[in-house]
Parts: sequence; structure tokens; C-alpha cells
Amino acid sequence: MTSTSEHAVTVLISRQVKQGSEAEFECVMAQIMAVTATFKGYLGAQLVRPGDEQGVNDSLYHVVLAFDRESNLNIWHNSPARSLGLAATAPFIEGQALVRQVSGLALWFQPPTEPKQIPPPRWKVAVVTWLGIFPTVYILFFMLGDLLAPWPLLTRIMFLTVLVVGVMTWVVAPQLTRLFRPWLYAASKK
Repeated sequence: MTSTSEHAVTVLISRQVKQGSEAEFECVMAQIMAVTATFKGYLGAQLVRPGDEQGVNDSLYHVVLAFDRESNLNIWHNSPARSLGLAATAPFIEGQALVRQVSGLALWFQPPTEPKQIPPPRWKVAVVTWLGIFPTVYILFFMLGDLLAPWPLLTRIMFLTVLVVGVMTWVVAPQLTRLFRPWLYAASKK
């Protein structure tokens, strides 16, 4: 983590939790995420429990952590708070952490763990992202426009963007990624 990026950066950390230690691990992770939220550039974090992913059969816990830029992620990464958090989780986990870092919207388009798979070109990610965002925004405006019209503009935008991000992350992007996978990863099949 030495280069700096002016784009949002997302880190996916996967850990194997010892059987019977799930509640303690989740409690410590909630505390770590609360402390992480105080760092400059923090955009959000989520703990994904085993079985939360549809169609994925694994026993790993995943932590999705986002910062506005890599330099702010690095400040958190090198902080004593992070080191203390790792030490607090140590009794509840086994094995090494699997850490993947991606910039911007690339997390939605992470290739499956197949050999010789390269990420799709950014222009393809942009096209598929637009194909998801445009109808999502249109439908939300159509459904909620009149209801939200009396709200102040900033409040409407904030509410709608939260909805768009949620719908894109958990509904639209996974479906589009599956649908467009042959096109997105066409360059990998050599």
C-alpha cells in the first residue's frame, strides 16, 4: 500500500473464524468498525457473515471497508487503532487473512477466482455501471419523485444516492456482472 490514488478504494478482508467464537468476533468487529469510522476519508464498512452471499458456499467472514482515497486508507492501515483491532480479533480467528484491494467501482466487477483471469477494461466497467445506474435512478425517481418533492434538494439527493448505492451493490451490479461476464472477461479467455 505505497502508491496513492485519488479514487475511492475498497478493501475486502476475508477471515476464518474459529467455530464457537462467532459472537465474540462480531462484537470485536463492530468495535473496530466504529473506531475506523472516525478516520479521515472513511466511506463505510460492512461485515458480511458466512452464508450472507446468495449462491456462495463458504465459511469465511468478509469485511468490506471503503475510504475516499488510498492515502487515507494507508493512514488507517498504519494506525495503532488498526493494530489493536487485529490483536483483539486474534483469539477468534484462524489462518491468514485474505486481503483484496480495489479502486472505485471495481469491487462490483472482481473476477472470479479462476486462473489467468484479468480484470475487465475500465471502459467496459463504465458501460455496465451505467447500464445499472441509469434505470435504477430512473425507476427510483419515477417511484419516489412526487413523495420526495417537498424535501430539500440536498436531503433528496442524499436519500436517493443511498438507495441507488444499496440497490446497485446488492441487486443490480451482481446480476449485471453475471449477465455480462462473458463480455467483461472476454480478454481473459486465451
